[in-house]
Amino acid sequence: MLLSVVVPVHRVQGYLRAALESVIDQSVRDWELIAVDAGPPDGGLAIAQEFAERDPRVRVLHPGGPRKPGGPGDVSGPGDVGAARNAGAAAARGAYLLFLDGDGLLLPGALAEIVARVAADRPDVLSLGHDCVDWWGEVRQGDALPAARKQLFRRTFWAAHGLHFTEGPYDDVVPVHRAALLASDAGTLATLDRICVRHRLRRTGTFATTPGRAHFAVIGVYGQLVTETGGDPRILAARTAHLRAVLDDPGRIAPADRADFFRSAGFSGRYTAHRAREAVLARRTRARAALRAGRKSLRARVMRAAYRCDLRRPLDPGLAVYGAYWNRGVACNPAAIYAKARELVPHIRGVWVVSSRHRDRMPPGVPYVIEGSRAYWRTMATATYFVNNSSFPGGFTKRPGQIYLQTHHGTPLKTMGLDQRPYPALTNGVSFERIVAHTDQWDFSLSANPHTTEVWDRVYPSSYEQLPLGYPRNDILFTATRERTEEIRAGLGIAPGRTVLLYAPTHRDYRKGFVPRIDLERLARALGPEYVVLVRAHYFYGRSAGLGAGQRVIDVTGHPRVEELFLAADGLITDYSSLMFDYACLDRPIITYVPDWAAYRAARGTYVDLLSGRPGDTPGAVATTEDELRETLLTGAWRSADAAVLRAAFRRRFCPYDDGHAAERVVRRIFPAGSD
Repeated sequence: MLLSVVVPVHRVQGYLRAALESVIDQSVRDWELIAVDAGPPDGGLAIAQEFAERDPRVRVLHPGGPRKPGGPGDVSGPGDVGAARNAGAAAARGAYLLFLDGDGLLLPGALAEIVARVAADRPDVLSLGHDCVDWWGEVRQGDALPAARKQLFRRTFWAAHGLHFTEGPYDDVVPVHRAALLASDAGTLATLDRICVRHRLRRTGTFATTPGRAHFAVIGVYGQLVTETGGDPRILAARTAHLRAVLDDPGRIAPADRADFFRSAGFSGRYTAHRAREAVLARRTRARAALRAGRKSLRARVMRAAYRCDLRRPLDPGLAVYGAYWNRGVACNPAAIYAKARELVPHIRGVWVVSSRHRDRMPPGVPYVIEGSRAYWRTMATATYFVNNSSFPGGFTKRPGQIYLQTHHGTPLKTMGLDQRPYPALTNGVSFERIVAHTDQWDFSLSANPHTTEVWDRVYPSSYEQLPLGYPRNDILFTATRERTEEIRAGLGIAPGRTVLLYAPTHRDYRKGFVPRIDLERLARALGPEYVVLVRAHYFYGRSAGLGAGQRVIDVTGHPRVEELFLAADGLITDYSSLMFDYACLDRPIITYVPDWAAYRAARGTYVDLLSGRPGDTPGAVATTEDELRETLLTGAWRSADAAVLRAAFRRRFCPYDDGHAAERVVRRIFPAGSD
């Protein structure tokens, strides 16, 4: 075997899938991939295990024995990446070792280039071309600092010289430098200029971008290296360059610690030169801030003056603000949390934010404020809790002590957040800077399943806590009685004994207005009088699908709760709507009707291949034309045994947390219990 790729798994759940796929997708197949648990556990281990189950070349190692994931806070603890790499190297069987980071990528064609260079030069150490990409997608040249991800090592060479990663931070400094020194002296050091490895910078940061005195460890690591190499001048020069780079990096050494680091590193000269440079940079930063402030219009400053005054008021520990679907009223996960909070923590008063054009949606007796009003800004300034499935209007200053729960409003099938950048039809006018600024406000992000957790972690890169607690809006799907379901159907005008199909297509970013890709009246006639078709257009299109009144095709776009429509329906017909993931909780048939699959994927991109037929990807019967859809319904294929098998796998993947108690779990996690 040519190559063993060792990947430590530690806090990379949003990035690991792409890292592993970058190896699997290489044209060269002579490799093994060893994913090593570097702890504490998060969703990354499940991702690695998924790859291992479908590809025998992938292994998952647990050096300290299998770990059980704990709560969301567990993933923030320190991991032992060096020990994980050592364990992977010890278990490797390939002729060469490549230590790929869990947030790194092996670029297309890289292994073919590596194979050619290895065959030609037979090096002990091969230095690889590398670069990095930030969360905006900007690719730039990689740095010159030592890192294991930039090197390929002959395994016998690695073992013969007792090379190993050290404990703690900067674990790869010693083995990388020693290997290069040994190979250089033996004439077995080679360089491949082609960019092979890409490092993905994370906005949420890593140890390398978190200032603190832990970075002083690099001084001791180089002390060990100097001792092991007998003070080799090449190592002394590398030490000086690396330590100065750490000192000058604001992501590593905080300003208050720089003088101490300067002295501890034993640099010659005085620290005043560094202080002067910092002062220049600080003046430039202040100048830019003043320029931005000067651009604010007088009108905006006047409107916010009262809000700034309110920001000086004390926070109200018993006030929570709720919002849903960009101020459309009481709905979705926030609605379920609001209702449960009134039951479990009645001392927490809930106030909803609603736009003036949707105030008629507010149920009687539910407190609310109109977005942008004086009452709105005072409420936003003084509330302690914020719960929303989208965002609050106008931008607000999140104060210390305020707690923001982002519930989201669906499982991501289509690309979200920063993953939307490659799709120009979608991103025209979208400010990704505002997106990440919004995520910086979140304290908690609600997750409906491991897939969602993985995606949110990458596309909304901020330091919030993931809550894998399920979607509160789905609780009713587990708790509703038969009587309640019959009551909902009667309220919709559905006669007893009818088979009800809910047709709920999603919004198309490349089309305007609701245009169903099916002749609904024709379908209803073909199905016969025993069927009723409910039609729900996406909320972007308003409260009506523009259909005429009828007994067998009913427009339910304006119905306030889609969960009630789920209960009324015997089957769901949808395309790319996240409603399918929620409806799957009911274990009722789902028909994927996608006449524009290729166009939609090209315009928006998807995370799940609904047409693949793979268990876990496809929720049931599939139709790509109107004739296929009609045949699927008339023949009964939509509720066949094969469709049920697919639906069961889909439910296992996307509905593992929903059980009727999600709202209670969320309320008990977010809000303090009242006093007796």
